[in-house]
Parts: sequence; structure tokens; C-alpha cells
Amino acid sequence: MSTLDLKRHFTRFVGDGRTLHFTAHSHHPWPDLTRDAQLAAWDAAASLIDDKWNAVLGPVLHEAQSHIARQLSLPDRASVVFAPNTHELVTRLLSCTPPHRAPRVLTTDGEFHSLTRQLARLEEDGLVTVTRVPVEPFDTLTARLVDAARAGHDLVYVSHVFFNSGYVFEGLDALVEASGDALIALDGYHAFMARPVDVSRHASRVFYLAGGYKYAMAGEGVCFMHCPPGWGPRPRDTGWYAAFGALAKTSNAVAYADDGWRFMGATFDPSGLYRFNAVQAWLRDEGVTVERIHDHACALQQQFLDGLPRGPFSVDRLVLPRHLPHGNFLTFDLDDAGAVQQRLHAAGVVTDVRGRRLRVGFGVCHVPADVDALLDRLTTL
Repeated sequence: MSTLDLKRHFTRFVGDGRTLHFTAHSHHPWPDLTRDAQLAAWDAAASLIDDKWNAVLGPVLHEAQSHIARQLSLPDRASVVFAPNTHELVTRLLSCTPPHRAPRVLTTDGEFHSLTRQLARLEEDGLVTVTRVPVEPFDTLTARLVDAARAGHDLVYVSHVFFNSGYVFEGLDALVEASGDALIALDGYHAFMARPVDVSRHASRVFYLAGGYKYAMAGEGVCFMHCPPGWGPRPRDTGWYAAFGALAKTSNAVAYADDGWRFMGATFDPSGLYRFNAVQAWLRDEGVTVERIHDHACALQQQFLDGLPRGPFSVDRLVLPRHLPHGNFLTFDLDDAGAVQQRLHAAGVVTDVRGRRLRVGFGVCHVPADVDALLDRLTTL
């Protein structure tokens, strides 16, 4: 595995220049060119005012859809819809479930807060019934999920790469076969632009959600969902944009677009689309594929693990055994994870903590010298 050398493109997103940021899995630094993209969004608003929406909802959005369709191997860019955050998309999916009874949801105990908090609150009022399959042990997750799916559900929701371990779920074929007529959603936020993703095999069946905040390097406000044709045709949680493309329909019922646009909300800040398009064009022009990004992250991970000094970290504290498929971050299970994170922060190293789990993320903003600097600072803990 080889590493990339793109650090020169990240001169502005460095803080004080002395702090080592290893949270690319949480908030990836943005390349410098996104500043020009942000200004382009401002300039479009200033010069076009209301007419900016002809550009935003036309060529700007279409370009973003095309980039996503290319990265996910989707057959039609029109299946991709955008929202300010994935929670907004999750609630629209939930609003597609049957209205006459509490929807039955199958998921895992390792999903991100955009789903878990919402489900927990709905459960409190008896508005959903939820089956949560433990993610661990990892080697039996697919079998246990598939077995649970056969019981019948309205929504099946599982991560592609789990945020609190980095484990890659590879059992989608079997899960689709076992899920009957349920809506099926794959949360790809920790996979998109971190690992090669090919959704073509299940593009007609599975929803895929992700966004720009992490490895897409585009920041907030540019989340998306691939919407398989015919599934969830009329979300009850709906904004007025969802009627675009359906205005000619003559019916007393609320009208919806037939493509992914049926999941649109309402007015939003479009600057994230400009940043997203700029990053995607930059990577394309640099010849940087997602395969190369993942190889780069894995090479830096191995460098880090090979050089770990004695101290709070050790390879045997990894949550995920190295032989299993993994994302672009390492997760350590530590009794005092919070205290270790604070000591790292005091040493000028930014990481993040989820309970007992401390995560260290690697991205294209890093080079091997950054890992050497990280290892050097670990010796002082």
C-alpha cells in the first residue's frame, strides 16, 4: 500500500499549525479550494438573488448528483436527493412506514445518533417497535441480522461502516433476500469516499445515505440519499420541493415527483453543494480515486500501529481485529478513554471519544510525517 501527498492542498484548515488533528472520520479538514467554492455560492446569491435557485436546483445540484452516482455506481443520478443532515432523511424514511400501527424497525445497537435517538424517543410513546441486533461479535453479525429480518419488518436500517468500531458490513445480499417487503437503508456515512462503494447491484432496492462532513471533505449541509425507484413513493414528512416535477399531475392527493426528488424538503443553504462539487472535481483532476484514498489511510494506520510505543494504546486494545474489513479510522477500547483523550489534547493531539472507545482517524490531509509526529508525542504521555 502506498500513501498520497496532498498535504499542500490543506494549508488553511490547520488551526494553530502545531496541533495534530486525527479526527478525519469525524470532521475531515476541507481542502483550500473549498474557500473559493464557498465564495462562489455567495457571489451567485449576490448576483442572481432569487434567480440563484435556477442554478442551484439545476446545474449545481445535477453536478453533485452526477458525482455521487459515479462514486456509488448508480444507474441514474436522479435517484439522489439532498438534505442538510441525515436525520432529516431518516425521519422521511420513517414517515413511509405503515400509518395504521406502530412500524416495526430492525437495526443494530451500533447505529449513529441520527437514528438511535429518534427511534428511542418514538419508542417512549409506543410509536415504533424496534429490534436491535448487537453488532458484536462481528463475525456472526450478518447471520444474526438475517435471522432477525425473516420475522418481518417495515424498515431495516444498518450501517455500512459502523461509527464506533470501523467494522464493514458485507452481508447486504443476504439481508436483502431475507427482508421481504421492508424498506432497506444502508447508512454509508463512514464508507462514502473512505472505501470503494458499489451500490449498482442493489440500486433498485436499497436506500443509501451519506454526506459531506467526513471523507467527502465538503463540510456541513450536504447530505444525500439514493432512493430506489418505487420504494417509499409518498413520505408523510415532506417539504414543498418534493412537488417539483409533479406539478402537472391532476389528483386530489398531495403530488410527488417520481424520482428521488420525492424525498426533498424545502429551502436550504446551497453552499455545501458548491464545496462538494469543488472537492469532487479536484479529486478527479488529481487522479485520486477512493481506492487510493483507502489505501493511503490503511498505510498510515499500519505505520501508526507498527510504531506504537508502550503507553495507553496497544494493538490488543483495538476493538476491531486487523484481519476484518475496516474503515479509515482505528478504534481503541480503553477503561479511561476520556482521560486519555484529554492527555492527548494537552499534548496537541486531537482525537475523539465515544464512551470507552477512542478513535484515531486518517485522511488525505495526512502524510507519513504526521504519523511520525503523533507517535513521538505519544511517548510523552
